[in-house]
Amino acid sequence: MRIAILNPAYWPEVRRGAERILRELANGLIARGHEPRLITSHPGWPTRSVEDGMVVIRNWRPPDGRLRRRYYEDYLTHVPFSYLSLCRGHDEIAQAFHAPEAVAAARWARSTGQVSIHSHMGIPDRPHLLARRRRLEAVVRAAGECDAVTVLSRSAAEAFRRELGVHARVIYPGVDLDAFAPGPGRAERPTIMCAAPLDVPHKRVRMLVEALPTLRRSHREVRLELLRPADRRAAEELRSLGIDLIDTVEDPRELAAAYRRAWVSALPSLGEAFGLVLAESLACGTPVVGSNSAAIPEVIDRPEIGRLFDADDPAALARAMLEALELAVDPASGAACRARASDFSLERFVGSYLSLYAELLSAKRGR
Repeated sequence: MRIAILNPAYWPEVRRGAERILRELANGLIARGHEPRLITSHPGWPTRSVEDGMVVIRNWRPPDGRLRRRYYEDYLTHVPFSYLSLCRGHDEIAQAFHAPEAVAAARWARSTGQVSIHSHMGIPDRPHLLARRRRLEAVVRAAGECDAVTVLSRSAAEAFRRELGVHARVIYPGVDLDAFAPGPGRAERPTIMCAAPLDVPHKRVRMLVEALPTLRRSHREVRLELLRPADRRAAEELRSLGIDLIDTVEDPRELAAAYRRAWVSALPSLGEAFGLVLAESLACGTPVVGSNSAAIPEVIDRPEIGRLFDADDPAALARAMLEALELAVDPASGAACRARASDFSLERFVGSYLSLYAELLSAKRGR
């Protein structure tokens, strides 16, 4: 199959978020003999290259500062060029990870008789849909005009049903179980690690800092590892509180070493569409702690692998981390964590999309 993957921006050195998911999907498709190509954009001249076996087309993205200042949806100016790239290709499927491009993909599919898919990366609740001008309109059109909508969790699918009356298919992201694997290297002192950035509000990393004094009253030797913030003053403040700072890494094997060093991995986020860092930690055999919000309970679905906490209460988070630290010393917890992570394997992830592609192509050709 020939699949066009549309995403407004792509940095090959960044393997987080949508870039990570689409790259893993492309790798899996290439390994199975299919032909994905990525249509993306950047501020420079149009380019065409082959990166890790995938054709990457970077269209010109005209300046959009004025639109951003007026709170329009991000990444609108390049969409006509994405549509033109689709028309110039020979794809059977166009899969868009951005609602405005999904509208363009749906238009292309109608004119060619091919298939369009909108893969929504977040949770389409009301605050998200209304945060930017024209976002709601784009998501509604994409959901209504594409042949299918996919989301990362049941929580996101429920939001589509509740807010827009749209049926969305759940395809959980995949974790590279070879890169993220159990192994030696656990720290001698009890260590809690968070792989989320401090400067993203909904990740609520500051809540871990607030919970630390309560935690240390029971575990005086406990260490908290956070990603080093770009702001120097923020970094100095964290160090003054006895918090260890680690550099952000994009190589999965380096990140896996950090998960294996930790006794517990924590993510106190609200509104997560999945929580990939939790699944990665589980794959390394490390128990997890997360908020009882959005899709996180879909990952932490059993007491053998971690704990959930309710509300905006740092004390509740501290209690959950204490229980998870006790879980970490249980010899059976590593195997239980790894078994749960296997439910999110790359093989299942790519296989689910291949099944969806085949179903949609069959239906379209049947008509």
